[in-house]
Amino acid sequence: MTKSNNRESQYSIDPMFLDRWSPRAFTGEIIEEAQLLSLLEAAHWAPSSSNQQPWRFIYALKGSQHWEKFVALLVDANQEWAKNASALIFVVSRSFTGAAGSGEERPSYTHSFDAGAAWGYLALQARLSGLYAHGMGGIKHEEIRKTFEIPEGYRVEAGVAVGRLADKSVLSERNQAREFPSQRKPLSDLAFNSRFVGN
Repeated sequence: MTKSNNRESQYSIDPMFLDRWSPRAFTGEIIEEAQLLSLLEAAHWAPSSSNQQPWRFIYALKGSQHWEKFVALLVDANQEWAKNASALIFVVSRSFTGAAGSGEERPSYTHSFDAGAAWGYLALQARLSGLYAHGMGGIKHEEIRKTFEIPEGYRVEAGVAVGRLADKSVLSERNQAREFPSQRKPLSDLAFNSRFVGN
């Protein structure tokens, strides 16, 4: 059993897994590009089927000429708080293996799975670096595809806001009520020995 960050695991794990969470309250401070690249460096060492490394990251730093464009590519509810992040990232995955348009091109079954592993590495490295990362499904997927001219064969997966933690008072009343490390279902609801339970 491990306890940290007002969370408790049933089995012994490293506290960093409990310390990682997805806040919405960010300070809005500027960070150096090298700080963000260290998170992406960790992400790109994630496990990958046949070492295909299907993940792609498109990013902008707060204060850059591209910042407002990135914020506008989030749904309104996420723009409200993510505009105060220090960086925004869009995660894209390559849904095929082999050279595009060649006889070697084949569908990749695990591209989203692998991209998710990369996001997990990014989130943990953020926490180890004194930053926080908040993954978002609430992004304008098709607008992102058009804006960055992402070709067929690539899937826009998610967005990520990165920054330093601020007091929750910077958030709207609605988001202040949601600003705490969430708990998890019991492991027994999710892991089954020699059987499947779809609950």
